[in-house]
This record gives sequence, C-alpha cells and structure tokens, in this order.
Amino acid sequence: MKAIVLSSGGVDSTTCLALAVDQLGRENVAAVSIFYGQKHDKELQCARKIADYYEVPHYELDLSQILKYSNCSLLQGSTEDIIHKSYAEQIEEQGEGMVNTYVPFRNGLMLSAVASLGMSVFPDDTVQIYLGAHADDAAGNAYADCSEAFVNTMAKAISLGTYDKVQVVAPFATNNKAQLVKVGLDLNVPYELTWSCYEGGDVPCGTCGTCIDRIKAFELNGAVDPLLEG
Repeated sequence: MKAIVLSSGGVDSTTCLALAVDQLGRENVAAVSIFYGQKHDKELQCARKIADYYEVPHYELDLSQILKYSNCSLLQGSTEDIIHKSYAEQIEEQGEGMVNTYVPFRNGLMLSAVASLGMSVFPDDTVQIYLGAHADDAAGNAYADCSEAFVNTMAKAISLGTYDKVQVVAPFATNNKAQLVKVGLDLNVPYELTWSCYEGGDVPCGTCGTCIDRIKAFELNGAVDPLLEG
C-alpha cells in the first residue's frame, strides 16, 4: 500500500501527511501540491518544507490553465476581494451555499489529477489519496466539494475508473477542525511550518475565514497557533 497526500502546506493537509506517515511509514508515502493560479505561493513554499521535514517525495502539478477563467477571489486576475469574516458570518449574511473563496470543483479536479499521478508513479501498488477535507468546511454547503457525500461519491468513481487501484481517504470528513488539530498535536505536527491565510505576507491576517477557523481550532485544544506566538 502506498499513499499520496494532497498537500497544500496548510493545517489540514499537513495533519493528513503526519497521519499517513504514522500509519504506513514514510517509505510508503509521497506528497503532491497543486498550483491552480493562487494569488500567492506561500502555501506551496510551506508544502515543500513540510515534505522535507517528513522526508517524503514531493510532486508538484500545475492545473492553473483550467482555472484561469474563474473569478474566484483566491485566484490571480480575480476582481473579487477576499472577505474578512468567518464562514459562519458569511453564511448567516448570504444564506447557505457557495462562498467567494470556493474554487470551482477544486477538490474534484485535484483528486482526478492525483489518481492519474498515483497510477503512474506506483503502477504496481494500491494507492491511497489522502484528502484533508473536514466537516467545518462543508458546513452550510460553503464548500460542496468538502462534504462527506462528495468525497464518498468521488471515491467510488476513482476506484471504478482505476480498476480499484486508487482509493480516496478523507480521515477527517466527519470531524471538525478542532478534532483534526487534536490529532495533529498528538502526532507532533510541525504546525509552525504551515500556512493557511488567504493573504500572502509574513504574518497571517487573522481575519479571513480560514485564519479565524484555524485560530479557533487551536484555542479549543487549549493551544496557541504557533504562527501567532511571540
């Protein structure tokens, strides 16, 4: 059994990487990061450092040509501003449904690409793709491609299309971010190497949706986000 972890350089995917290494051994694990036209490459820089930390191979794929037509606020060329409110506040104001940081079918696109990569680099093995989706991202249907239903459906399609050679594993699909961080703290994940903020720069903004969720997840575990210490 081999594993390829979708690694953005953030909290969720890095926790998945730590879990995969713990369960399968680093010799059976690889990481892959996707450039899809993000406004900054801070997370990708972090993903490289994290792969080095865990001493696993690190692949990089460029899918930006597919998403260059999107006006999602996270992407280069977008005319939309990133909203500096929690996801809960955004959903309360606009109702349930897509938030403006939703990248069109991003998880579906990445899972499909990595399924192909997995069969290519591990042709003689069964491959598990680790995805860091969790229940908080799916709440209020903010990110439809993070829901348990979506993950299960994609997993079936990928298994069918790869002769059962590739499996999708989303270990935190039914957990919230605080529960995910608890697992990571128990595994001594180097969260100081990660980056989640939608804005670039050297210090997290602390006010975008993902920053707010990250800060809260550490607080609920009686911990402080290492990026905010000092």
